[in-house]
Amino acid sequence: MHKLAVLGAGAWGTALAVQLAKNDHQVVLWAHSYTHAEHMVLQRENPRYLPNITFPDSLQVTADLAGALADVDGVLLVVPSDAFADTLKRVVRLSGCPQHLAWATKGFDPHNQRLLHQVVVDELGIDAPMAVLSGPTFADEVARGLPTAMVSASPQPVEAEFWAQAFHYAHFRMYTQADIAGVEVGGAFKNIMAIATGISDGMALGANARAALIARGMVEMQRFGALFDAQPTTLMGLAGLGDLVLTCTDDLSRNRRFGLSLARSGKTAQQVQQEIGQVVEGVKAVRIVKAIADKHHLELPIVEQVYQLVEGKITAEQAVKALLARELTAEQGASH
Repeated sequence: MHKLAVLGAGAWGTALAVQLAKNDHQVVLWAHSYTHAEHMVLQRENPRYLPNITFPDSLQVTADLAGALADVDGVLLVVPSDAFADTLKRVVRLSGCPQHLAWATKGFDPHNQRLLHQVVVDELGIDAPMAVLSGPTFADEVARGLPTAMVSASPQPVEAEFWAQAFHYAHFRMYTQADIAGVEVGGAFKNIMAIATGISDGMALGANARAALIARGMVEMQRFGALFDAQPTTLMGLAGLGDLVLTCTDDLSRNRRFGLSLARSGKTAQQVQQEIGQVVEGVKAVRIVKAIADKHHLELPIVEQVYQLVEGKITAEQAVKALLARELTAEQGASH
């Protein structure tokens, strides 16, 4: 078995650390807050983000990043997207290029609108070990050992396989593939659509509207993914369609809950985020996707309305009216 560092002690990072520890790996979970780390050490669980999940004996917790990285075989980043680049730089500064590097962060680098593997390439070079882990998953269900399937994607087959083997356990299955950009696009884009379906359900528009948003959201995901040469089969798989359906239909999704509250409460996006108390990646993602789409003159109607709503420029009712008022057109694939 391996010694692995999981960087980021939110619900998702904690759940993945627990899963790795169940596989008898020696796991160090790093939290950026000393107080948070201390609570987890004392209680042997994450009371703030993932309560009532007891840590396996092989899972240790620290707020000392250098200590967490000491003598590890692999590093898994599970920090918010806007902290990804800085955390990676700290890792490299403290310990050099990891032997195996992966991330389960879903989103974009907000500083220059890059996919996260592009951040890794810029920092470590094109030949650096890298993999992204994604798929239709909720942290609580993973931590409780419920059946789960994910994707380990890397242009280097050995890296995809390393992380797939590290996680494989009982009801947890990790598929491998090479389309790292497609997996990243799917993981980031679906959060925007979860906000949209949350808004629709918050307005009680019904199951028909929700299904239509998911289907048309899939089309917009494919249009956007084409800018990064994402493979259509990737976007129709676990990291695309699978994650899209999950986050659009279940209230465990923070992005969906954000949309629900935005439609029902009349509060601002900032107020709703504060109430949720955790990062709502879709809010950051929609701003970046909108900017990239505008640069390429790409039409993404649902993204546009979510963006306008998140920025406080329109109401939920106005967003729905704008979508329904669009001109009639034929249903086509990603290029139309």
